[in-house]
This record gives sequence, C-alpha cells and structure tokens, in this order.
Amino acid sequence: MKLSVLDQAPIRRGATPEEALQESVELAQHAERLGYERYWFAEHHNTNGLVSVAPEIMATRIASATNTIKVGTGGVLLPQYSPLKVAETFHTIAGLFPGRVDLGVGRSPGGNEQTRSALADGAENGMGGFPRKLEELQGFLYNSLPREHAYRSVKASPRVKEPAPLWVLGLSEGSAKRAADLGIGFVFGHFISPAKPNAMPIYKEAFRPSVTREKPYGIVCIFVVCAETEEKAEELAESQDHWLLSVGKGRDTQIPSPELIKKRQLTEADKETIRQNRKRCVIGTPEKVRKELERLQEYYQADEFMLITNIYDKVAKWKSYELIKQEVDHNNIM
Repeated sequence: MKLSVLDQAPIRRGATPEEALQESVELAQHAERLGYERYWFAEHHNTNGLVSVAPEIMATRIASATNTIKVGTGGVLLPQYSPLKVAETFHTIAGLFPGRVDLGVGRSPGGNEQTRSALADGAENGMGGFPRKLEELQGFLYNSLPREHAYRSVKASPRVKEPAPLWVLGLSEGSAKRAADLGIGFVFGHFISPAKPNAMPIYKEAFRPSVTREKPYGIVCIFVVCAETEEKAEELAESQDHWLLSVGKGRDTQIPSPELIKKRQLTEADKETIRQNRKRCVIGTPEKVRKELERLQEYYQADEFMLITNIYDKVAKWKSYELIKQEVDHNNIM
C-alpha cells in the first residue's frame, strides 16, 4: 500500500497565513523522512482559512525544500486557465526537478460564481469545456496534438525530456471514463463524496494506454486522523469535524481551536451532518486505520491513498502521519 499527502494548507485558528505556509513546508519534509510517496497541494480561492491558492508555486517550494518525495497539484483548476500556460508552467517545474513533478487537474470552479468569474477575468463559465482543455493540455505536455488541431504548431516550452505525468481528479464515473479514455492517472475524491464506488473499477477496466502512461493507476484521497488510542483519535478529530461542518455551511475555513469548540452549541442537524461527514474519514488507532484502508483498497481497487489530516493540534497532526506510515510499513514487512 502506497501512501501520499494532500495538503490544503489550512490555517489553525490564531495562526497567520505565513505560519500556515511554513507549516506546509515542514510537514512535507516530515512526510519525506517518513517515506511518503508524493505531496500534493489543492487549489482554493476566496477563503479565510485555506492558503493553498497557487499549488504550482507551493509544489515548487516543497521540491526545493526536499530531495526525493514527488510533488504536485491536486489540482489545478483547469477550466479557469489556458492549457498552454499550465503546460509551460509544469514543463518549467519538471525541468527544475526532473522526475519528481505531478500535474493533477480538476474541474472545480474554485469557489462561488463571483469567485470563478474573478479568477477567469470575467470570462463566461467554461466548465463545459473541461474535456477539450484536458485533451489539449495532454497534447501540449507531450507534443501530441492532432495534425489538424489549430494549435498543432505551438510547442510548449521549455521542451523538457520528462513532462510531468498528468492526472485528473474526479468524483464521478464520467470523470473516471474520461481519465481512462485519455490514458492518464485518476484520483478519486472519497474525502469529498464517497458515493461512487464504481468510478475506480470503471477507470481500470476502460483504460487505454497513451503517451502519458501505459497502465492505469488510481489514487483515492481520504481524510484520516490517527492516534495511539481510540479516545485520543476521537478527541483530535473533533476539530476536523467542526471544520468540515463550518466549510459545508460556507462559513469559516480556519480550523477551530478546542477552546472555540467547547463554546459552540450543536443542533441536531449539525450532529447528523458530522455523522454523515465521518463517511469521508478514517479515524482511530494505527491498526484500525490500516485495516480500514486495506478494506477501502480492495473496495476501490486503489493503487495508492492520499491522506488529508486537518486537525488543530500541529504536533498530533505530524504524529498521525507517522503512526499510519509506520503501521503500514510494519505490516508490509510481515
């Protein structure tokens, strides 16, 4: 079982954006020491608590602060950008850090309609053009646009020997089929919506080899909180529960402190939302987390898991990633 990290670069209540950015650098270095496979950054805009707004910059910073771990994006909001510009940005990063860069892209608008419009400089909603942009991005990355394509003579620079592998993030069977048709990597967002168990099998079955990759490779992204005891894991997960509740309501996206949580009064509807959100998470001791990931690995036919841990306690967050990796490695050896 391979393990990686997806970082939304959240701000803990009371911390500053500068501190949150530095914590991401430190966590990536910690993940590399532990032997995690890759470290990706999400892209979010117009929030007060998620500072990963430029994942390509964050990936470059992490690559410069580490030596071996793969870096990337999960993912660049392709509908808002030019495929050529994205390709050239990642050619540049791949040239700086050969063999270590991944390009994950998604179809999300990046926020509400006003945010999306500001991000796209007032251009009309281009969500429907995502399949075309994805094909063009692959074409620019690998110089494989069809001869009849209007941009066939345009070459993405710098012309690196090893382009960043292309991945698509998705929640649906349609996204899985699109990734399969193009022969690119697929990342399923269990941490957003675990309601499409057939997506990964469809991707694996329909996959067609391409210039990007010869074989299918699927990653499942999931919220995880791990501690030495069940009680401690539950205690730590409370800040993530309240954070997800607040994010779901379109409110504060900073991770609440234990003191703030104690002052909050939850309605029955809030409690039910938290219970439903737990379906997006794995919480518990190292053994419990490993066994649940093994179950989900078989359930999804996953090649790798990408973990997100958005809890308030920084030290416990580091420890959570450590406990999971040690447990999985120990079990692999046995």
